[in-house]
Amino acid sequence: MRKSLLTVSLAACAIVLSSSVVLAADNWLGTWKVDLAKSNYSPGPAPKSLTLKFEATPGGIKFTGEGVGADGKPTHSMFLSKFDGKDVPYEGNPDADTASPKKIDDNSYDNTWKKGGKATIAAKVVVSADGKTITITQTGTNAKGEAVSNTIVYNKQ
Repeated sequence: MRKSLLTVSLAACAIVLSSSVVLAADNWLGTWKVDLAKSNYSPGPAPKSLTLKFEATPGGIKFTGEGVGADGKPTHSMFLSKFDGKDVPYEGNPDADTASPKKIDDNSYDNTWKKGGKATIAAKVVVSADGKTITITQTGTNAKGEAVSNTIVYNKQ
């Protein structure tokens, strides 16, 4: 009995450790600050500031965005996902109520935003080869019905 309990415990530890290794390979984990000089927002205007944070948690990767909008008001957005392409609630995003991030490889993922079940914006997120920047390319239509074509660069903090 003790031997089988020890075997089960060791197997459970191995699964937990291997899960952590998989999450750690996602090179977008960490904190990123927008570089407004290198970014292009269309239709605009750009936010005054924006910081993204990706954290590995037992439930998946937690994304949070904190900043100051173009209007000077604070912004906050958040979702929690396994980056498997399934829709998850997206809080604080005026252009979406769900996100469906899907990992492509250790340095990139795609994300489709939806509002009321309808796709609004497609985002492609790529970490640079040196790991110092993330570039997010967004295309689609925002909640106001305007065409969106953003290229946003973030620097690792």
